[in-house]
Amino acid sequence: MPAPTSEERNRLDRAVLLDAAERLFYERGIRAVGMDQVRAASGLPLKRIYRLFSAKEDLVVAVLRRRDQRWRGELVDHVERVPEPRDRVLALFDWLERWFAEPGFRGCAWINAHGELGSSSERVLAEVRSHKQAFHDQIAEWVRATGAPVVEPVVLLAEGAIVTAGVSGDPAAARHARRAVARMLGTV
Repeated sequence: MPAPTSEERNRLDRAVLLDAAERLFYERGIRAVGMDQVRAASGLPLKRIYRLFSAKEDLVVAVLRRRDQRWRGELVDHVERVPEPRDRVLALFDWLERWFAEPGFRGCAWINAHGELGSSSERVLAEVRSHKQAFHDQIAEWVRATGAPVVEPVVLLAEGAIVTAGVSGDPAAARHARRAVARMLGTV
């Protein structure tokens, strides 16, 4: 009988697996990636993968959840460095533009997951909605601090810029949205 796997080994294998799956799902699409490809990219045996995540859907949800924490954490770190409330809102769009210009940018992982699985997986849909609500709530907090009653337009401009950049491959969508928000906030 094999020795039980240590918590540390589980943590390390899980991280390797999530890294590999996230990269593959984001680059190629969730449905296009089979578990054999995840196995090859992670270097873990299928048996081990299925011990960590009993189904591909479980893996997808874990990838989205972890990406959400990292993505929103990086955004907050960037924006919260800016002292003035109005400038914080504009810093959101500066961060988005940098993200859009990254090599391998393929749009929003949650919009992509929704497009592929949102109608067939309640758990993926819930994860997508959770991310989008958290993003909305964070933007709302920054906008409310300015005193301007423009939360929903700013959220829509941010979401629209993300989708536009994902489809067009052009980071300029963030600059255009930033200019519109600056006008709304009276900071032009």
